[in-house]
Amino acid sequence: MSIAATAVPPLPHHTLMIFLLQVGVLLLLALLLGRLARQWGMPAIVGELAAGVVLGPTLLANIAPAFSDWLFPQEAAQMNLLDAVAQLGVLFLVGFTGMHLDLGMVRRYGAKAVGVNLASVLIPLVLGVWLGFVLPERLRAEGAEPAVFALFVGVAMCVSAIPVIARILIDMRLIHRNVGQMILVVGTVDDVLGWLLVSVVAAMATTGVQAGAVSLSLLHVLLVVLFAGTIGRRAVRAVMRAAHRSEVRGMPIAAAAIMIMLSAAGTHALELEAVFGAFVCGILVGSCEETQATRLEPLNTTVLAVFAPLFFGMAGLRMDLTVLADPEIALWTLAVIAVAVAGKFLGAFLGAVFSRMNRWEALALGAGINARGVIQIIIAMVGVRLGLLTTEMYSIIMLVAVLTPLMAPPVLRIAVSRIEHTAEERLREHKVLALQGENVSPLLSTSREDACTSTGPRSRRPPTGTR
Repeated sequence: MSIAATAVPPLPHHTLMIFLLQVGVLLLLALLLGRLARQWGMPAIVGELAAGVVLGPTLLANIAPAFSDWLFPQEAAQMNLLDAVAQLGVLFLVGFTGMHLDLGMVRRYGAKAVGVNLASVLIPLVLGVWLGFVLPERLRAEGAEPAVFALFVGVAMCVSAIPVIARILIDMRLIHRNVGQMILVVGTVDDVLGWLLVSVVAAMATTGVQAGAVSLSLLHVLLVVLFAGTIGRRAVRAVMRAAHRSEVRGMPIAAAAIMIMLSAAGTHALELEAVFGAFVCGILVGSCEETQATRLEPLNTTVLAVFAPLFFGMAGLRMDLTVLADPEIALWTLAVIAVAVAGKFLGAFLGAVFSRMNRWEALALGAGINARGVIQIIIAMVGVRLGLLTTEMYSIIMLVAVLTPLMAPPVLRIAVSRIEHTAEERLREHKVLALQGENVSPLLSTSREDACTSTGPRSRRPPTGTR
């Protein structure tokens, strides 16, 4: 048989045209509404999600159903093209989030944050699992195991979103405050634990709830972490060193992108979530001395300006807010939001109190850690892909992701105004402003320990336009 006879035919003309239109229209509207959201003092993801809501079943499908069916036909082959582009975006976005985690700061504040982390994860996790069991069956996808669904809801309730938290602290000029640093540390550890839990739940959804399968999933997670901390760390450092020494333009960008994709493929092959591999690889790339943020900025900008809005727009397309017209769904929506907010806030607040922080510091921690956003949106999309969530439950979780970041600033203003502004914090603030004047944005700290070497502290630049 000839090669030509076995070749896969190219995309049909109409399929390619619709795909290009989908990308162009969705990206244009996401960027416009994201900019409008920022002007109104909201995170950009609110507007980018709204683009999908406008073009999806909530609005366009009701106003112009024929046009909606033509532009976004509910055909697997067509929608999978758009979803594939969105998946690339989310893997890069999670990878860059990992690059900007400050491991040095975690080591400095880690001991004090342990109690806060335990409470801020365990309390919402337990409440979320309980909620997952009491939610009506209509919110659980057909064929989904009740135990896996409940555990997934628990994980969705206990995550934070370090990019959103960092953006809020920067905008409110709290990044230099001790309480701001503590919020970032707790949020960082929460993110790491969240991805570990998501990977375990994903494996359970794939292999079933069996003691052997769950143990194997936990073993895979442990192996990934051990490999990353030993061989992976050295390999990433060697690759980034070679890339930076190369005279080929853009080689550091290509090297980082390749490693993120291969790491995602590796964890996916182990029946863990691909985003977990991207996140771990991002941490390794960002923690090495050889990584220079300015050399990776073009890819960072492309991801944040193109891929991320497409992903959030795609996420909004799956939302159907018309389900809230059903009184039962509306009541359960309020219940989920209440449990999500109360569990995370109460966990962080109690953890801070038991860690001997005063009540205003505890209040600030609770408000900051309660902000979800990008991480919960990604997890909601994972739940759809795993076949755990109905459209109604997916829409509810997405509402939690959008509403919680809007709650944080007012409470933070009240709490921080009653926390003493120390001389050390004023000095740190002066350094922060100096760095900003040099176009270096101190997302995670004004000085940073390097995770690969002990050459001393250095600053790390955040992803521009952090969501």
